[in-house]
Amino acid sequence: MKKIESKIKSVEELKIILDQKKKKSKKICMCHGVFDIVHPGHIRHLVYTKKKADILVASLTADVHITKGNIRPYIPQDLRAYNLAMLECVDYVIVDKNPDPIQNLSKLKPHYYAKGYEYKNLKNEKTLIEKKVLEKFGGKFIFTPSDVVYSSSKIINEEKPNLAIEKLFSFMKKEKIDFKDLVDILKNKKIQKKILVVGDIIIDSYLETDLIGGQTKTPTLSLKEKNTESVLGGAAIVCKHLRKAGSEVEFLSVLGSGKHKSFIKKELKKDNIKFTYIYDLNRPITEKKNIVCKGYNIVKLDTVDNTPINDEIINFIKQHIKSSNYDCIIFSDFRHGIFNSSSIPVFTEVIKKNRFKVADSQVASRWGNILDFKNFDLITPNEKEARFSLSDQDSVIRPLALKLYKKSNSKYLILKLG
Repeated sequence: MKKIESKIKSVEELKIILDQKKKKSKKICMCHGVFDIVHPGHIRHLVYTKKKADILVASLTADVHITKGNIRPYIPQDLRAYNLAMLECVDYVIVDKNPDPIQNLSKLKPHYYAKGYEYKNLKNEKTLIEKKVLEKFGGKFIFTPSDVVYSSSKIINEEKPNLAIEKLFSFMKKEKIDFKDLVDILKNKKIQKKILVVGDIIIDSYLETDLIGGQTKTPTLSLKEKNTESVLGGAAIVCKHLRKAGSEVEFLSVLGSGKHKSFIKKELKKDNIKFTYIYDLNRPITEKKNIVCKGYNIVKLDTVDNTPINDEIINFIKQHIKSSNYDCIIFSDFRHGIFNSSSIPVFTEVIKKNRFKVADSQVASRWGNILDFKNFDLITPNEKEARFSLSDQDSVIRPLALKLYKKSNSKYLILKLG
């Protein structure tokens, strides 16, 4: 207990200690905040900062200077200081009795001053003042990664942490996946390959409305039309994401009848995506129109024809897969006609050797069997599709994924829970 309390120092006491540490060539980092509710975002911030220096000083704002709410802080300064001192990564704690950390930065002169990623652009007025102070004695900023917001106010105001984010980071930690590694991979020119995407085009439209009222004799809503927004969906949005990641992308698809042909071509051209297609005017371009009122989806209207494509179209796609130059091929399957148990083997047999093969199954409202894509390098079904393909409604996720992995004979599998 004494050891924990001994971490909490006055500024004067800490200055003497740090001066001695500097003589021994110890690097010192300081961070500052309210630390009202210490949550996983704070912990990651502090642990990351500690890795950059020998000594970590946590400075917290005194109660009198906290003005973020009528009943803030939730936790008084003495207890907030004690909470931080309990953390192994924190070497010393001070309560800053000034309205900002400027004076203590000038007194303690740390080698580094840590702040969150959202301050990295140096546009915040207080951050610019801190920068000038640091420059006077040669100090530098450290900005922690952008993977989490470590704001007590955000958690208090919203009254809930983002559990999805926390679960994601817990999984990444377990599997030893780091965000920096992911960013480095995306920036690596060697992985920015030529990719051929084969799949269905979908237009996702959103008709925004105002509620006028309901009918008295029938359960019918009366809505006033406001405006409509349309975006590319289906395999086309997969192409756009790949292009944003830096890959050279060609999109091979079937273009049906309807008013959206020019819109599709324009959107793909905007992202410099090569669009290779064959017309099938006997089927409409698939459109999924969402009727939205006050942020709620009232109903969805689908313009769609899921009839399997004819032999002429199958042959067109087959010949293009056979003759095209690509490093990776993605079958983006939405089961709107292109992919079925007859066409998939035809397409698969003409894929060039040593090309990375991906089956990206995205069947939201129709059943598609991911096991139609056997011996692929990567398959990405969701849980519903996996259970359907295995006729398994009982297994928990990991055994389910393992069973599908073995049966599909894929090199890699990503099982989505959506």
